[in-house]
Amino acid sequence: MCVSLLGDGIFMVAVAWQAYAISDRPSALAYVGLAASVPQVALLLVGGAISDRLPRRALLFWADVARGVAVAGLSALLAVGVARLPELCAVAAVIGVATAFASPALDALVPQLVPAHELTQANAFEQFVRPAAIQLAGPALGGIAVVVLHPSGAFGLDAASFLFSAYCVSRMAPVGAHDLGAPEGPITSLRHEVVEGLRYVRSHVWLWGTFLAATFTYLLIIGPSVVLLPYVVRNALHQGASTYGLVLAAGGVGALAGAIVAGRRGQPKRPMSWIYLWWTLATLAVAGYGLATNAWGLVMAAVVVNGAEAVGAVAWATLKQRRVPNAVLGRVSSIDWFISTALLPLSYALTAPMAHALGPRQTLVLAGVLGAAVTLGFLFLPGLRAGEETPAVIVSEGA
Repeated sequence: MCVSLLGDGIFMVAVAWQAYAISDRPSALAYVGLAASVPQVALLLVGGAISDRLPRRALLFWADVARGVAVAGLSALLAVGVARLPELCAVAAVIGVATAFASPALDALVPQLVPAHELTQANAFEQFVRPAAIQLAGPALGGIAVVVLHPSGAFGLDAASFLFSAYCVSRMAPVGAHDLGAPEGPITSLRHEVVEGLRYVRSHVWLWGTFLAATFTYLLIIGPSVVLLPYVVRNALHQGASTYGLVLAAGGVGALAGAIVAGRRGQPKRPMSWIYLWWTLATLAVAGYGLATNAWGLVMAAVVVNGAEAVGAVAWATLKQRRVPNAVLGRVSSIDWFISTALLPLSYALTAPMAHALGPRQTLVLAGVLGAAVTLGFLFLPGLRAGEETPAVIVSEGA
């Protein structure tokens, strides 16, 4: 995961710079985001059901192989000078499809790898590794790679990271009494398993309420953050890929700090209130991207955005793994991803016209303020905080 996420950080810088090199308009990167998000959203429920039916390790392996081959192909096309925006979008689509299967499988695999009483520390460790690789070291390396090796070489490094990850997954052995093969239980139709997962989520307000909160918050902030942040760096501040990498790396530092805080504190007594308040702060800080007048302003905003998000994410992942039975955890995680990201294509599609109508900076400010209001508002959904004074029951043990 460390190496694969390092490649993801390289990819973030390389794809943004390559998209804007092809067409210096917000719509260029928005098209790539659409290409990745549409198939991911469309296949997440299927991916979750399959991750509760087939060996999760195998799903992770083939997802890594597919992404590695696709990015390697893009690197080769760029090397000979024939890759344009459609090729970037095609590779993004492959990544979106593979991620739809890999994300729920990875979420459901964690409780099979560590004792239940160490879930908070395990999730804090993941939240530490993720930003360290994808936001800190990866973007820093990506900015250098784009300059020294050109985008083709940067994409080649990302492809190698996926293939290395696939090798590591293939060598993974069962830990303790757990089995990393297919989860136990009767085999039913995919439709039945998806419906079963949806029924479980519907019966728990803390699940579906949080999923919906993320849906509307992501609609407001993801497209503007992903598309307009590199645009502001390139066109408003007149800086290069290395500055964009620095801003992403600063976000990684913030996330590292947030993961450390969450890991040392342990699971809070009132987890839902804790999660929502940190996520509200993270969302509000997106407005800082639009208010910043220099690179250091973007750096400070990135630290707060990613640090506050990481604190909430550790508590949220642990709460799911403690309260949701492992037999349906893959489906619940896929439903989480599905509902949370359902409007991402719309977020990317609206970003370009909104930036054109309001201006890139104004769009970022509006996104942060409205996103924070939406996140905080869902905290008061009736039943969302019910029973949070009582410690979560650990039900995620076993396959």
